[in-house]
Amino acid sequence: MTGEFDAGTPVSDDVRAAYAYLGAVTERPTAQLWDLVDLVGPVEAEQRIRVRAVGEALTDQTEGRFALVDGTELIGRAHDVGARIVVPGDPGWPDWQLAPLDRPRGRRRESSGGVPTALRPLGLWWRGPADPDLALRRTVAVVGTRAPTSYGRAVTADLCAGVAAEDFTVISGGAFGIDAMAHRAVVGAGGATIAVLAGGVDRLYPRGNEALLQEVARTGAVISAQPPGTGVTRYRFLDRNRIIAALSSATVVVEAAARSGALSTAAWAEALGRPVGAVPGPVTSVASVGTHLLIRDKGAILISRAADVVELAGDLGEVSPSPRGDASTWDGLDDVTRRILEALPLSGGVAPAEVAASAGVSPGTARAVLGRLMATGAAVRGHEGWHRSGDGGIQMSLPVD
Repeated sequence: MTGEFDAGTPVSDDVRAAYAYLGAVTERPTAQLWDLVDLVGPVEAEQRIRVRAVGEALTDQTEGRFALVDGTELIGRAHDVGARIVVPGDPGWPDWQLAPLDRPRGRRRESSGGVPTALRPLGLWWRGPADPDLALRRTVAVVGTRAPTSYGRAVTADLCAGVAAEDFTVISGGAFGIDAMAHRAVVGAGGATIAVLAGGVDRLYPRGNEALLQEVARTGAVISAQPPGTGVTRYRFLDRNRIIAALSSATVVVEAAARSGALSTAAWAEALGRPVGAVPGPVTSVASVGTHLLIRDKGAILISRAADVVELAGDLGEVSPSPRGDASTWDGLDDVTRRILEALPLSGGVAPAEVAASAGVSPGTARAVLGRLMATGAAVRGHEGWHRSGDGGIQMSLPVD
C-alpha cells in the first residue's frame, strides 16, 4: 500500500488532524508507524497510539510524545501564520516524488533499538500561496555552501534566474549563502521558489534570513516536514536535505567544501535515482573542493549555464503537450520515456515497479518519468495502477529551449 488512505476522496478534518498528530508523535516517521497507517488508516492509527494498543516497537518510539501532541492544535498554530498541512490524499500531495524515501538507504537505522526507518513524511507543512500540484511539477534544487565566494553568488544568480524563466520551481534550504542567493534570484526574476526548513514554518530560520523567507512565503512557499513550533537541530538539517532532494527532479551544487552539508543533499539525490549536477570552480578555491569531488568521483554532470540545468532536470522524460490535436506522435521522445510509455497498458493498471522492470530502468527513474507523464496527460494513475490516457496520450514533443 502507498499510505494514501481513502485516496481520491476529499481529506476530512479528522484525517488531516490525524496526519498532523502522526507526523509529530515520533521524531522521524518509522516503518512501524507507516505500516500501521497503511493497515488501519490515519485516524485509527492515532487512536491506537493514544491508548497504547500498538506493538512494543511503536510504543517505545512514541513514548515521549503520544500524550502531548495535538494534531488540531498544530493545524491551528499553522493557520496563525497562514500555513496548512498537505497530506496523503490531497491533490497536491507529491506521492511519486516522496515514495522512494521508503527505500532503505544503505544500513541506515534509528540510533536507538536498531529500528529501520521509513523516511517518507506523513505530511508537509506548507506556508505560501504556491499550489503544490503545480509548483512541484518542474523542480530543481540549487544548494551550496553557507560561505560562498563572489563567483559562487554570481553563478547561482545566473543559474536560478535562467531556470526560473523556463518555469522551473527552484527548491533550496533557506540557509545563508548559496541557498539564500538562489531564493533571492528567483524572487527577483518573478519566478517560483520553495524553501524547505529544518524547523517549523512558524519559526523562520535562520533569523538573519527572516525577511527573505517571509518574501518566499508571500510569493512561493516555505515548507517543512517538522510541525509548527519545532526548533532546529543538526539532524533535522540532515533530514531537511532528504526532502529537498526528493522533491526535486535534479540537484545542482554550486559551491561546497569537502564536508559541506550540500553534499548530503547530493547524496540523497543520488540514492533516490535523481540526477546531480555540480558547478566547477577555481582549483585554488576551498569552496569548490566538494563540487570537484562530485564531478570526479560521483559522476555529477558539469554545470556551466542555465541550459545545462534545464537539460539535467528534464532528461528523465520531460515532455510537453503538442499544440496539434489531430495526430499522435512519439517523435522527439527520449529512449527512456518511450520505453516507459510502451510499458504502460491502455487499460487496467500496473505498479511503478512493474513499469521499471518492463522498461529496464530503475524504480526511481520510472517514478520520475511517470510523474511527468501524468503532468502532461500522457499517463494516468488509477485505482488499479498506472496506464496510458484514453486516447493513447502521445500528443507530445520535446520543448524548444
